[in-house]
Parts: sequence; C-alpha cells; structure tokens
Amino acid sequence: MRKLITHKYNPLFAALAVLVLALGVTSFSGTHAANDKGDRAVSGSPVKGASHAKQLSEAFRAASGQVLPSVVAIETRSQVAKQPSRESRGQGPRRRMENPLEGTPFGELFRGHPEMHKFFDDFPDAPNMPSPSPRLGLGSGVIIDKSGVILTNNHVVAGGGTVMVRLHDGREFKAVEVKTDPKTDLAVVRIEGATDLKAAALGDSDAVEIGDWVLALGQPFGLESTVTAGIISAKQRGLGIAARESFLQTDAAINPGNSGGPLVNLDGEVIGINTAISSRSGGNDGVGFAVPANFAKWVSRQLIDSGAVKRAYLGVGIQPVNQQLAEQFHVKPREGVLVTDVQSGAPAAKAGLKSGDVILTFGGKSISTAQELQNHVEASAIGKDLPLVVLRDGEKKTLTVTPQEQPADYGTVKHGTGEATKPKSSSIDKLGLEIGALDADTATQLGMKGATGVVITGVETGSPAEAAGLASGMVITQINRKPVKSVDEAREALGGDAKQGVLLLVRTEEGTRFIVLRVE
Repeated sequence: MRKLITHKYNPLFAALAVLVLALGVTSFSGTHAANDKGDRAVSGSPVKGASHAKQLSEAFRAASGQVLPSVVAIETRSQVAKQPSRESRGQGPRRRMENPLEGTPFGELFRGHPEMHKFFDDFPDAPNMPSPSPRLGLGSGVIIDKSGVILTNNHVVAGGGTVMVRLHDGREFKAVEVKTDPKTDLAVVRIEGATDLKAAALGDSDAVEIGDWVLALGQPFGLESTVTAGIISAKQRGLGIAARESFLQTDAAINPGNSGGPLVNLDGEVIGINTAISSRSGGNDGVGFAVPANFAKWVSRQLIDSGAVKRAYLGVGIQPVNQQLAEQFHVKPREGVLVTDVQSGAPAAKAGLKSGDVILTFGGKSISTAQELQNHVEASAIGKDLPLVVLRDGEKKTLTVTPQEQPADYGTVKHGTGEATKPKSSSIDKLGLEIGALDADTATQLGMKGATGVVITGVETGSPAEAAGLASGMVITQINRKPVKSVDEAREALGGDAKQGVLLLVRTEEGTRFIVLRVE
C-alpha cells in the first residue's frame, strides 16, 4: 500500500543504514572493480550528444550553486524523561542480543561482523521506553530574506521544543521566532545575529509546466547540501494531508529530511517547498510533492507581517463537475465547479449565487477544480469587488461578488447531538432506497438543524442507491432541481424513468452535494 509521508527525519534509522552500508562495502567492491575494468570506455572517444548533456549539467551546476548557500538544516529538540539504568530497575546486566537481522538478506552480514552486536546492544530494552537524550527531528528550510527569515514546513517545526538552524557554512543559531500556518503546512522561522546571509529568489510557480527540469535541495537522511534532479510530473495535486492543497508533483528524489527544502528551476529560482512523498517503503518512489512558490509567497508574507494568515471566503458549498454531473448541467467535465449550497448572509448570497450554478470564472481566472476556486478566493483581496461568471439553467451570467474575511470557525463541522430516531419509512424498490419524513428534531439530531427534505433511512446492498453513494442519515433536499418537503413528493419525483439519471441534492453534517442516481 502506498503511503503519503512528510519528511521530518529521525537520525536513528540513518545510523543503522550507514553502518550496514559501511560494513558491506568490501563484499561488493571486487565485483564492481572487475566490471569497471571491462566496461571502461576508450579515452577520448567521441560520444554523440555529449555536448547537450554537458549543457544540462552546467545548468544544474549553476542553479545548485546559486541556491545551496540559502539552504539550511532545521533541527527540533524536545527533552524527554531520562531512562533508568538496568541496575536501578533490578534487571542486572543485559543479555547478549540475538541476531535481529536473521531471515533477511543482512543476516549473514550480522554473523560475519561481531562489531554489529555492540551497535545493537546499545539500544534500549524496549522500544516504548523513553530515551535519556532529547528527541531530534531534522528537516530543511530556505532563507528568503537576508535579515534571517527562513521558509519551511509546519510539520518540521511543530510540536514545541527548541528549533535550531544550521547554515550552509556550518554556523548554528537558535530560532527566536516561529510562525506557522497548519492549513498549508508552511512555517516561517526567524534567527538573529547571522551576517552575510544569502536569500534565495522565489520564482513564479504558475509559469512552471509539466516536463520542466527541477532540482530538489535539502538534507535527506541528514546528509547536508544534497541536490537531486527530475522534472515536474503534474500540477494542482490534492493529497488530503493539508487543509489547503495545490501541490506540484515531481520525480526528483525527495526523502525524509527534505521537508521544507526548496524545489528549484534551472534559473535558480525557488518554485516550490518540498513537503511529502507517496511511498510504499518510506523512501523515494519517484513521486514527490511541493507547495507552489506563489502559495508560499502569499502565506509567508502574512506570517511575517502579522503572524497569521487572513483568508477571504464566499460562503458556498462546491463540488467538482464529473462526467455524470456534466451531462445533467450541460457543461464539459471539469468545466467549472458546481455550487451545492449558499450560506445565508454570506458574500455569495449577497452576490446572488444559487445552488445549481456552475462557477466558470472567478476574478477573470478560469476554474476547473474545487481546490482551484478555493485557493483563488482565499488569496483574493478582502472587500474588493470581483467578477464571477456562472452558468445558470444553460445561460451564462456575470455576477459581482465581494469576498470577506473568513470567520475563525469557518469550515468547522457541527456534529449532531446523537443518533436520530428512525422515522416511519417508505421503500422505493427499484432504487433500493428507503426514505422517511424529516422533522425539526430529527434534523437537529443529525447535525443539520433547519434542513428540509426527506431523510434516507435505508439503502439496499448492491442497489443503484448504494452504487450512487447514498447512505442512511443523508437528507435529500432536491430532486431534479426541485425542492422536496415530504415523502409523497419524493416518491413521485423518484417514480419516473431513472435510466437517464435522477439528479439529487443531498445533505450531510459535512455539507451538501449533487448525486446522479441512475438505474442501468
């Protein structure tokens, strides 16, 4: 199974890896030398295309040399309780550890090197026992202002404790200020007293295209000043690891410890902040992710100026337009995003937005995903009028919306008070669906106070309703764009031919969305 991993590095595992590799050198060096002698190219022979490779190499060299002086190592230290000695616990001397690598390709290596026993003998008796020394976490960062301002990931510095910064030239400084934005997994660290700092330039990440060469710089596995190369594999990726996401994807090798380091283009500009990998093993699998530089500029500027990020909002529920919804709303898939709900009194309601509108552009920018709209809205100027183009009932309309500052608890799910009393149900057999009347008490218990419609009380396994994603506890508020307020209305609306699809607007305590229910 593939895992999404952020890259705060624990040096304990690196020690084992380095020791194993060091002891294994002699085992393979002879074979390597023999192959090297037989495969060595004739000196001075021309190689077709070498000039192009050299030009690329020179570009890598120039970009690396420009940014490496700005890359730092960030170490977080949190003190833990001291572990009592074996004697104080009445356990006596440690028993000789058995071969911990038995059954693995390294089992023979352990038996052939007695010094390995000493390495493992130094480990605590139980993995859950606290260590006598501070816990260490190692990540990366990049200087963005020569006064001592460093950009990194929130998860690199989260958790409290002392944050230490080690510069490219080896000098170390204790952070005097740490400001974070968990929603984007970004943070700003400030140090004082450091002279001759070099700040890296933040480039335009919107200008980056798939296929562009990039370099990932940082401290993977605690190895300082490491550079790896690759290309941009994709843009606007959402992984579900942060509340606000629009990652650049790259195949440049990113490993534990790279978090917070820069992703750099061949002009030596930072176009992303390395954040996570998708990995089966915990190491690089060629799928890494970075927060775009334009996103990081906006967040870091606010963290530096005010210590917090102020975001604008419209007050709408939205969902992407997939193939089934595109057929119902007469648009192309991913042409705009669909409005599912408009909050009373919010900027969207004042602008005249309605449930069922498809937002095509915001502030003159085309919209194709919900993340794209969310990011554009949140970064927009608070209180400034902006044009909003929607498709409503097949016609384009231009509205004027004025984004306002998000309330502090905006987006917080308000959970119900408990399980709702199951109302009397009515079955619709061809859909595998049971529905019941929704009264005020039931709506409140479901966490949807004030909702109107009918509540789903049962879904048959293997039915069209289950295939569409319907589940007990959902509230159906509209059928084919018309509000329903009673079971009889719902049964009548659902009683027709469902082969072409029935458009439902359903509500849960997390929000509302459109679902196409179809009988094949």
